Amino acid sequence: MIVNGRKTKEMPIGAALLKAPPPLVILNGASVERVTTFKLRGVHVASDLKWTIHIEAISTKVASRR
Repeated sequence: MIVNGRKTKEMPIGAALLKAPPPLVILNGASVERVTTFKLRGVHVASDLKWTIHIEAISTKVASRR
């Protein structure tokens, strides 16, 4: 499988947040972007594994359709 480093994201979860961050991951010469949230198949995933960001995004979307 060929992985595109520019499209790949890294998100530390759980105990990894409490420790010093690990070194950046490099794929095919491109460093992988480290994020705290991202959208995967319509669901907003946060590094704290809480639903707050997803609920806010859905609420904003619903409010704009009224």
